[in-house]
Amino acid sequence: MKQQHSRSLIALLALGGTMTLFLSPAHADTVVKIGFSSPLSGPQSHYGKDNENGAKLAINELNAKPITLGGQKVKFELRSEDDQADPRTGTQAAQRLMDAGVKAVIGHFNSGVTIPASRLYAKAGIPQLSVSTNPAYTAAGYKTAFRLVGSDSQVGGALGRYAVQQLKAQRIAVIDDRTAYGQGIADEFIKSITSLGTPPFKREYTHDKATDFSAILTALKAQQPDIVFYGGADAQAAPMARQMKRLGMSATLMGGDMLSTETFIKLAGANALGHISAVPGGPLEARPAGKAFQARYQASYQQNVVLFAPHFYDAVMMVADAMKRANSSEPAKYLPLLAQTLYQGVSADFSFDTKGNLKQAPVTISAVEGNVWKVRSVVQ
Repeated sequence: MKQQHSRSLIALLALGGTMTLFLSPAHADTVVKIGFSSPLSGPQSHYGKDNENGAKLAINELNAKPITLGGQKVKFELRSEDDQADPRTGTQAAQRLMDAGVKAVIGHFNSGVTIPASRLYAKAGIPQLSVSTNPAYTAAGYKTAFRLVGSDSQVGGALGRYAVQQLKAQRIAVIDDRTAYGQGIADEFIKSITSLGTPPFKREYTHDKATDFSAILTALKAQQPDIVFYGGADAQAAPMARQMKRLGMSATLMGGDMLSTETFIKLAGANALGHISAVPGGPLEARPAGKAFQARYQASYQQNVVLFAPHFYDAVMMVADAMKRANSSEPAKYLPLLAQTLYQGVSADFSFDTKGNLKQAPVTISAVEGNVWKVRSVVQ
């Protein structure tokens, strides 16, 4: 009798286990992996971690109010990779993201990393949304490539016009760090000032790990420049500003979005005063949802936005929105709808042309006043 009872109990437990296995998939969330890559270590890690914070904030908000695809609730999972701002490491990171089964990639940050990685994503049919500004990124014509900000053509062009038309600069020198970003924005700046009849009197080159520019600056000082344009990051621009001051140069240092950070002001100190940068996009505080985003970001991470966190947040939200409209997380199904996006984000109103560029891409020009960047002009 006891043996028969034991057999019945075992059978019942086995049936229960079978029922559990049968019922579980109906109640389980569908996990959708979103890829992310930026420099998370090294001298550009402050940019990368800011980007990751923006993407994580979007993921957390989406999971707090899950969307449904194909009749099942979706749980989004961010898969992060550190590309170290290095093209070779970046392509390896891209391959790892694809091997992990991501349905989209938000990144990379540096143009020199984004461009080679974009070929891999295009071949795999995986949408890529990037803040990289070198025109070559979208010029390749990949249907999977979407630029979240204006290109170097727009940023460099706006800076060139501002230098010549607003600052009335006559003698302009250009330095770049030979990265795809630095060279690209310097090229576009030169095109702009040359078209206005003020070509640079000198172009110099350095690299993205340099911190001593005394030889270059000493040579430029003798030519009495009004403006020294630098195509590169804040970690190099700050010591350049200090060395310009030490040499007694009165020239204004000017650069693109990688200059426009609190880090530049912190590293340059009082020597940051009056220098100018341009960011692709309008002022965040002027956006309807911009201030609310800033408050949520600060509450989550106890720091201010560094640069592009709002754009990485918007990118995740846009991907989720396209998936929802397609009722699928499969790239082949939602990619056409992503290309047709009309999305009001915290950083911009997003719609893309056939190349994946923003149709409307303002540029914000700012200067250091006191210990903050103050908007001087917004160019459409």
